[in-house]
Order: sequence, then C-alpha cells, then structure tokens
Amino acid sequence: MTQQLPLARALNAGLRRAMEDDPKVLLMGEDIGRLGGVFRVTDGLLSTFGEERVLDTPLAESGIVGAAIGLALRGYRPVCEIQFDGFIYPGFDQITSQLAKLTNRLEGTQSFPIVIRVPYGGHIGSIEHHSESPETYFAHTPGLRVVTPSNPNDGYWMIQQAIASNDPVMFFEPKSRYWPKGEVDLAAPSVDLHVSRVVRPGTDATLIGYGPMVSVLLAAAEIAAGEGRSLEVVDVRSLSPIDWGPILGSVEKTGRAVVAHEAPTFLGIGAEIAATIQERAFYSLEAPVIRVGAFDVPYPPAKLEKLYLPDADRVLDAVDRTLAY
Repeated sequence: MTQQLPLARALNAGLRRAMEDDPKVLLMGEDIGRLGGVFRVTDGLLSTFGEERVLDTPLAESGIVGAAIGLALRGYRPVCEIQFDGFIYPGFDQITSQLAKLTNRLEGTQSFPIVIRVPYGGHIGSIEHHSESPETYFAHTPGLRVVTPSNPNDGYWMIQQAIASNDPVMFFEPKSRYWPKGEVDLAAPSVDLHVSRVVRPGTDATLIGYGPMVSVLLAAAEIAAGEGRSLEVVDVRSLSPIDWGPILGSVEKTGRAVVAHEAPTFLGIGAEIAATIQERAFYSLEAPVIRVGAFDVPYPPAKLEKLYLPDADRVLDAVDRTLAY
C-alpha cells in the first residue's frame, strides 16, 4: 500500500503509528500540541493522544532535553522537537554532556531511547538561527546516533526506527523538503535506519550527500545526463554511524567523488567522507575528492541565501573539475 505524501505528513503518520504501537512513546516540545508545531508536523496528534502524551513545553530547550532524560529513566520513549535548528544550542550541554554519555557512564545498565527532532537547513527564506545546519556537532559526539531523511518514504520509516532504537537519536529533518510530495510505502521499510543508498546509478562520477542536498544532487545529475555525463548519487542517510559500503562501492566503480552538504565546508561531514574515501578507496580514485558546501561565514540574510547555499551549478562545477583530471 502506497500513498503520495509530503515529508511533513509522512513524519506525522510515522509518529502516529509509533504512538499507536507503544503507549510509552510521547512527544514534547514548544507549540507542538494545539498549534501542531511550527511546520505542522505534529498536527492532530494532541486530539488523538491527549495532553499526557503530546506535551507543550516552556521555551527552554535545556529543560526539554533534561525532562526527556528523566522520562527515559522511568521507562518512557520521549520524542523531543527543537523548533528550529539554531535553537538547539541552549540544550547542547544536556545533549552532549549528559544524554550522549549516560549509557556509558552507567555501564549499559540503563538505556536512553530519546529522539530529538531538529528541523534544519535553508532554502526557506528565513534568517540565522532558523536556517542553520548544526549536524556535525552531534555526529562528532560519541554516544549519539545521527540520521536525516531526504524524502517522504524515508521520513515515515526512519522516524519509527529512530523511536524504536534504545540509543539517543538526533533526527535532522530538512525543512526545505517538508512539502514536496513523494511515494510512501506503508507496508514495510526498504532499508534499515543506518544504511546508505544509491538513489541514482551512474558511471562517470559519484555525488554524495544527505538530507536537503540529495534533491540538489539528483537535479545536477539530471542536467549532466542531458550533456552526456552519467553521475551516480548516494544518499548517506545516517551521519553517525555512516554506512560506508555503498559509498566506497560507488567510488570504486566511478573513480571520482563529489561530496556536498548545506553546512559550511570547513570541518563538515564532507571532510570525514572525503578522508575515508581517500584512506579506503585510494587506488580506485582517478581524481581528488572534491567538497561542496556553504561558505565559511555566518548564515546570511534571506535575500542572500541563494548565493550562500550550494546549488546544482556549484555541484556541476565540481564535477567539471574532477572530470578534468
């Protein structure tokens, strides 16, 4: 059974199904109840599950995460919403100093099945603190799982898989992809939570990305096809842990790689992917791995974000550079 759903509605359906399946799953965050969240991802869940399971919290991200830790200790599976990516920093200490370390600190005697939902990325015409990409901070933190869907089907299944995990999961949602529709298979997930996937086959070079960048890479590959170039696209999906098999297998086939993300290029996820390709697929490379990302400046005013964020043209420029070797 399939449906055409936008990512926001697919996430809503995934949350609903998880809550129906397990009474210990509860949602908490700013304006997620009566309002249904800023992006309406939790719309209608309050009327179904009530105020004891869909909690409107104070504007205090540290308090949201701290309360979730306490609830997890009591056997619940909290799903926290951080309203915007840039609002996560007041809760950063709770996430990285406490949540990420508690299972290890307690020698595995207690699990902390907490999901922290983070709408992230640009292309919505907003300002700093509403359009940032802070995923690297958390992927760098041992003890956290970090994932990001790029399409509605992944959104529907990955949110359920994240909730079922006994480890803390940072769930980054590309808000620029909330409303384009895609096919959602309601019967069964296509892959596990931490699996990378080739989403477009090709032979000349590999484009690697995640979240909001996957649609940009697919658009670049389509343009390139019209020019006689065959580009393979890999959706990383899981940023910690990373499933290297499909990534390395693709690069070993094409011999060239371009890694792209909306976050600033310096010390981004792309740097880790490029370094690992160089270490583990060096003898397959015909050219250096090229990174494409946002510029290393604070997020600009909305009118300038198209100049700041990587687009298909910048990706194709990197492809030209790697094919020139």
